[in-house]
Amino acid sequence: MVPLVLTYLERYPQVHIDIVTEGRLVDVVAAGFDLGVRSRDLVPSDAIAIPLGRERRIAAAASPAFFEHKPIPKVPQELLAYPCLRGRLPYGALLRWRFEKDGEELKLDVDGPITLDEASLARIAAMNGVGIGYFMEGDVREDIAAGRLIRILEDWTPPLAPLCLYYANRRNSSAAFQAFIALARDFAAGRLVQP
Repeated sequence: MVPLVLTYLERYPQVHIDIVTEGRLVDVVAAGFDLGVRSRDLVPSDAIAIPLGRERRIAAAASPAFFEHKPIPKVPQELLAYPCLRGRLPYGALLRWRFEKDGEELKLDVDGPITLDEASLARIAAMNGVGIGYFMEGDVREDIAAGRLIRILEDWTPPLAPLCLYYANRRNSSAAFQAFIALARDFAAGRLVQP
């Protein structure tokens, strides 16, 4: 979204964009929004969707210090013997860690010393050796590359559906909305040069 929104604001400085982040699924039409962003597999069937990027992945990771006196898990079931950073979903339920390999799918209810509802806090906890975290790969890619986190079970984390910009079919949409959708289509087709 960053290159898309920044390019739009650069081209149309007179337009105001109001971005609301919400972890739960929202009916964007009923809530009065022009459009939303969701995983492709969660876009309503009656909506128009524009892909926003490549497939995403999960990364299970912990700090190098965490593994100094512990073996690195080789299969997801071994996580049940380790302190893990539990995640709370926006509607209150605990996140079950999902893994898949060769058609075998597992969902684990891990245990650990802390439950968090914010990925940035879980990242900090993992880097400080509190436990193993379960992240969107993009949130910890730089930490893994720099050696601040060690990624584990990578062969058990298949790609997730890409994110999509989606909106209801609107016959009388504003020029500003139409310009944003045109720019989003250019972005999806790889024709958008980042500012």
